[in-house]
Amino acid sequence: MHAADGLWLTGCRITNAVKCVPPQNKPELREIKRCNCYLKTELETMREGTAVLALGNIAHQAVLLAFELKKSQFRFRHGARHELPSGSALYDSYHCSRYNTQTKRLTQAMFEAVFAEISNDLNSRENLATAGKVLEAQD
Repeated sequence: MHAADGLWLTGCRITNAVKCVPPQNKPELREIKRCNCYLKTELETMREGTAVLALGNIAHQAVLLAFELKKSQFRFRHGARHELPSGSALYDSYHCSRYNTQTKRLTQAMFEAVFAEISNDLNSRENLATAGKVLEAQD
């Protein structure tokens, strides 16, 4: 639980593409590449069917780099969902920075819609897995 807001983090993990604070808070490609081994290790430990939410294009590209995927096949777009070779899904959202929220590039409704889609997809996967177990038990 976070002391300031009383919110709980349940069934999720938060990480970042770059482990240090770069100049002007904008990481360069070499910094992303230097830190990518840490992200890759974290992604490799996640189980199949996990949802990965990239907050912004930098995070999106870092995930692609970790999986050695081509950017041209997985273009960043707010609200997009990409199937990853690991069996997980990558979801895109604009970063929830002050700039993006104040300029309305990202609204609360847009941000909540991405989380609703992730929740729906995870619930659907869970329901399919449960149905599969029931069918196996009946055989």
